[in-house]
Amino acid sequence: MRKSVAIPLIVMVLFFSLGLGRLFAQERFVDNKDGTVTDTKTNLMWAKHDNQGDITWHDAKKYCEHIILSRYEDWRMPTIKELETLYDPSKKGYETTCGNLVRLNPLIRLSCGWVWARDALTITAYAYNFTRGYRYTDRMVHKRHFRALPVRAIK
Repeated sequence: MRKSVAIPLIVMVLFFSLGLGRLFAQERFVDNKDGTVTDTKTNLMWAKHDNQGDITWHDAKKYCEHIILSRYEDWRMPTIKELETLYDPSKKGYETTCGNLVRLNPLIRLSCGWVWARDALTITAYAYNFTRGYRYTDRMVHKRHFRALPVRAIK
């Protein structure tokens, strides 16, 4: 009876000690190799890159809603809560083209550290700061350093 327990236990110990368990563990973010990244935790698909330039909230909304990426047409602007799920303070981060150090999975490439969210008030809207990991509001007409990052739900 001890042999029947010992053999599977030895196999499991060898399996994980050799690092083979990682081969079978699914990564949270998956590069779809088509300009998109899937977040398996939230079941959201993100554009791999932001719009690559300064943009107002209204133009960011249009950009997200009219982009056709990887045969999908149902892209939209993310909510502030969806953006918050991308921030990872445990990541070393990477430097954007505008000089910010952002902390999120490097499969999603931001060109600057602030991304507009669809959550809006009258003349202000939410944005998320991927440098420091917080949300705040700014006037919708401002565009310096703000980006658009399309998202869609996986059906």
